[in-house]
Amino acid sequence: MVVLKSTYEGGLRCRAEHGPSGATLVTDAPVDNHGKGESFSPTDLVATALGGCMMTVMGIVAERHGIELAGMTAETEKVMTAAPPRRIASLRTRITIPLPPDHPQRSALEQAARACPVHKSLHPEIDAPVEFVWTG
Repeated sequence: MVVLKSTYEGGLRCRAEHGPSGATLVTDAPVDNHGKGESFSPTDLVATALGGCMMTVMGIVAERHGIELAGMTAETEKVMTAAPPRRIASLRTRITIPLPPDHPQRSALEQAARACPVHKSLHPEIDAPVEFVWTG
């Protein structure tokens, strides 16, 4: 179990603390929703968590097989609904992997990404396709 404590600082800004490490981060409402957009919005963190989770799980599989994935990147495009209720409509992620397309562990790495806990936790109405780009 991990405890995360968030404090509303006013002005649509919150500060969150990660219990185990004490690390903090700040969220701010986006400009298109009454905020200043000076930091990640809460929904930006969902998009960030998705890319980070997929790469982390791929990294676990890669380490198990002695594969180096340093330099791998994830880019997630977040689109919000136009009509109320305001929610995430889609999270389209492109993962660029510095390995050749014919790598023997390609299937295992792609399967790991799609099975990451964040991807599996998304509401089924969120369009969340994943594109893999093999560049090695």
